[in-house]
Amino acid sequence: MKNLDEILNMAKNVQEELEKAQANLDTIEVEGVSGGGLVKVKASAKGRIIGVSIDDSLLNVSEKQMLEDLVAAAFNDARAKADAASSAEMSKMTSGLPLPPGFKLPF
Repeated sequence: MKNLDEILNMAKNVQEELEKAQANLDTIEVEGVSGGGLVKVKASAKGRIIGVSIDDSLLNVSEKQMLEDLVAAAFNDARAKADAASSAEMSKMTSGLPLPPGFKLPF
């Protein structure tokens, strides 16, 4: 059995690696699209919305509801891609950690 100091050092290292991974998530960008690319939303893998792009052709649309639906769809697409990127990054980080089977981190 490992002594207490080794266990505490391992826990400290895990915490530091998790903090680095979380900070890195905000640098990964994904783009959600809807309407065949007419509406685009850029987000970080942490879920922060970076920008919204709406094609000029939609600004002449008389139906406001359609534009709102397209923006919502693009946000949802960006969020799904951000979640996938976040999961992939966290999996890479935790693959080298000696975690018990089935252990889930709070991210």
